[in-house]
This record gives sequence, C-alpha cells and structure tokens, in this order.
Amino acid sequence: MIDIHNTQASHLPHTIAATIDATLLHPTASKAEIISLCKKAIQYAVKAVCIPPDFVADAYTLCKNTSVQVCTVIGFPCGYDTTQVKEYAAAQAIKFGADELDMVINIARLKSSDYKYVKNDIQRIVAAADNHIIKVILETCFLTHDEIITACKISEDAGADFVKTSTGFGSQGATVEVVSLMRTVINKNIGIKASGGIRTFSHWKNMINAGAQRIGTSSGFAIIDSVTSGNVNG
Repeated sequence: MIDIHNTQASHLPHTIAATIDATLLHPTASKAEIISLCKKAIQYAVKAVCIPPDFVADAYTLCKNTSVQVCTVIGFPCGYDTTQVKEYAAAQAIKFGADELDMVINIARLKSSDYKYVKNDIQRIVAAADNHIIKVILETCFLTHDEIITACKISEDAGADFVKTSTGFGSQGATVEVVSLMRTVINKNIGIKASGGIRTFSHWKNMINAGAQRIGTSSGFAIIDSVTSGNVNG
C-alpha cells in the first residue's frame, strides 16, 4: 500500500503520477486528442495511457523508449463479446504495442452464475496477452456484494494481475466501500485499479487509502497540478 502520510510534499506529485492511468476512451476521441494525451503523459511521467484499441499503434510510437505504458481495453464496455473475439483483440493489441490490457468481465455470465465460463474467458485473455499485464474490469455498479467477492476470486484464480472497479460508462464509478471490499478479498499480490469518477486529489487519496494501487482517470494531470500548486483541497 502507498503510504501517503510518510510521503514528503515535494515527492507527492511523483507519487501520484506513478499511480495514474491517464484515460481517454470517449467514443469521439480523435487521433489528435490521443496524441496530445500521450505527449502530456510523457511530460507528467504518469504510469500509463489508457486508450481505444484502434490507437494503440499511435500511442506505442509516441511512448516507446519512455516510462509510460500503453494500455488498451478489451470487450469494452459491456464485456459480452465472445471469448474468441476478446482473445483475438488481445493478441492484436499486444502485436501493435500494448503493454497492458483492461478487459471487461462477462457481466451477464457472472450474474447467471456461469462461473466456469467467466474463469475460462479471463484465462484465455491472460494466455493471449503473453505475460503482459491484465486488469479485469468488474463493473461493480452492476454487481451485488457477493458477486463482487466472487468476481474477485475468479479473476485471481484465472491469473489476472489487477481487478478494476469500473469502465466509467456504468451507472456508478469507483467507491471507497467497493475498493475496500476488493482489497479484503483479493490476494495482496493482486493489484486494484480504481476507475470512474475520480477527479480530485481527495478522490485519489481516498482510493489509495482504501487499497488501490492504480487510478484510472481522465483528470490525472489536473490532480497532479492541484498538488503541485498546493491546491490539495480541489
């Protein structure tokens, strides 16, 4: 867990940047906007950019030889693509330069208690990703307390590196309560990515304190700027 309280003020912007997946997944996002995002991500030294699959090659060209990872989404945002489609999409994303994949769990299958299908779906994407980082998006706003627990355990058993709260396209994003629940359920070696509605330093801090290691947000640069300028209440 990141120890915010023992982080020197001068190091805080760097600490924040190291957790940020700077995200641009809006359906109208242009190539120019993706390029701008990548350039700012390099400038701010955030952990990753999270962008649509169609722009992975462009992001790779800009981010290669930097510390910024290229992340894209699989089965986004509903998760109900067939496993074969997700598999192909994962392999293509890796081929074009993705370092990390955020895949959406098959929500309908989970809610139908078809746990064998859900586990196999994740396992095959993990295999297709060829040792690249896999984050499994649970879309927790659609799940019950017990379903969140089950989804976390299945994701861990299937070989995921992270579980992630939300796509940002559901009815609710990340909450402290859900992140805390995920942290109590998931193995300490599995990361948690909080995503959806995280727009301020206070939001960031609350998610980190709840147990998240990554923060998916379109407001990452603004959060870092608010700390750099001393406006940590914004």
